[in-house]
Amino acid sequence: MTAPDGLTALTGARIVFAGEVVEGKALVLDGGRIAGISAPDDLPADCARHDLGGGWLLPGFIDTQVNGGGDVLFNDMPDVEGIRAITEAHRRYGTTGLLPTLISDYAPVVEAAIAAGEAALHAGVPGVLGVHIEGPHLNPVKKGIHDAGRFSAVDAQVVARLAAPTVGRRVVTLAPELAPEGAVRALADAGVLVCAGHSLADYAQTRAALAEGLVGFTHLFNAMTQFLSREPGMVGAALEDRASHFGLIVDGLHVHPAALRVALLARGVEGAMLVTDAMPPVGGRSNRFTLMGQDIAVVDGTCRGPDGTLAGSALTMAQAFRNAMDMLGCDIVAASRMASGNPAKFLRLDHETGAIAPGLRADLVHLDEARHVTATWIGGARADHRE
Repeated sequence: MTAPDGLTALTGARIVFAGEVVEGKALVLDGGRIAGISAPDDLPADCARHDLGGGWLLPGFIDTQVNGGGDVLFNDMPDVEGIRAITEAHRRYGTTGLLPTLISDYAPVVEAAIAAGEAALHAGVPGVLGVHIEGPHLNPVKKGIHDAGRFSAVDAQVVARLAAPTVGRRVVTLAPELAPEGAVRALADAGVLVCAGHSLADYAQTRAALAEGLVGFTHLFNAMTQFLSREPGMVGAALEDRASHFGLIVDGLHVHPAALRVALLARGVEGAMLVTDAMPPVGGRSNRFTLMGQDIAVVDGTCRGPDGTLAGSALTMAQAFRNAMDMLGCDIVAASRMASGNPAKFLRLDHETGAIAPGLRADLVHLDEARHVTATWIGGARADHRE
């Protein structure tokens, strides 16, 4: 599906525009770009009109951590069709941009995932922005559901693999305390967005990694050192730093909502990104799948291994958005910033997407009065949904 030629006006919805909710206006698209907002009576006669019938029009959601969807696990299908299935599954829930995320695996799988991301970008698969390589350079003590048998050390060959040129965005999650001196800097200098996670790094080690170019924290609070009175840990360093971003899994299960509210009070909304850490059941037909030989099932709304270990989530961005409002007390503008604007800024794509503003790509989501997704636009191309 391609964007229609000429001007198109989306009317009848409240618009999250320039940091506020605008009512009684039309959003005007010019092909795949946002032209601006206008009073409906001032629209040109040749402008096609589409009445959205109420609700809200927001920038499309951007998810930087998506392990799977549509019954597909990226590790099992590190190819263009696997990425296409995942992006299509998540688009139904308002996600117009995402990073398919590879869970720790052997080097040939990492190479296949990176190649698949490049191929999907060149093929123009709607919604793919790059890839996220989460591991295998993690701390076994904080492995979570990852298979420590697939972990490996960071060396020059690993840096070269992860720093290979890309036409999109590449995020890498590693345990900074296990990376040799200079590795984070080398990756950052190559344009890789380096995040810390699944780590035992203390406060000082985390601060040192930030000084080297670390720019993010993967699922804050989960699988990292916590904030304590005499050792602030990775969580303390993340909340103190004003330049980095951190992902929040707002499902009420990975992290207590009170801890998330405290994080927002400490850091402000600016650093927070909603992420799903989603697994194959999102947008799929089955509530079970296999991960590295383990049977994973959806239990009480989240994914768990045989011993009860959290194994990603069954969360959608649409539900994370509603949870940010209902559990964390965010208004719709702040929730939109966490779901769209902040991830775009983290990915260095805020000049292109992540907000409703003139000149940006028309990546949009429409929510009805119950805040459920009814339609999305990627580059001005519309798809209707029933969440």
